[in-house]
Amino acid sequence: MKLLHVDSSALGAGSVTRELSAAIVARWADKHPRLQVEYRDLDADPLPHLTQRSLAGDDNADAAESGRVMERFLAADVVVIGAPMYNVQLLHTFEAQGVDRSHRGGRKVIIASGRGGLHTGSPTDFQEAYLRQVFGFPGIADIAFVRAEGVAHSLRHRAEAVAGALAAIPEPLPVAA
Repeated sequence: MKLLHVDSSALGAGSVTRELSAAIVARWADKHPRLQVEYRDLDADPLPHLTQRSLAGDDNADAAESGRVMERFLAADVVVIGAPMYNVQLLHTFEAQGVDRSHRGGRKVIIASGRGGLHTGSPTDFQEAYLRQVFGFPGIADIAFVRAEGVAHSLRHRAEAVAGALAAIPEPLPVAA
């Protein structure tokens, strides 16, 4: 049996998620003496960022690393991930009790979204909910999405989706004098 252990905390030895993920792996190793454990520390050895070159396949090193990471994930029978949730801007987010965030309202955020497939209204549509949550932390609720979907289906569908998205761009709001 193969287990992939991934840690991502930037807190090193003081990390709760590192402590917990190590305990989970130890418990599995105790029950399965022949367990093969592979470890990846994303703080010490981060995954490469997606870039134009890597997306186009022009960056052989990033493509090779991406392939190795996927192979390790697919080869694992069990994956244990230490995933912390940070609140690095305590006075600007939801966890700060009694903090007045009303002055952060009135901001409009417009998200330009391009999607290869058709996701709106389906269980795979996690992007909008996620971004609403992220921007909601500091109290921003006026969020618009300009979305071109199904752009990978065909050149014609891409052109139609982009034209529809361009037509859906909200009108700029007047600036208060």
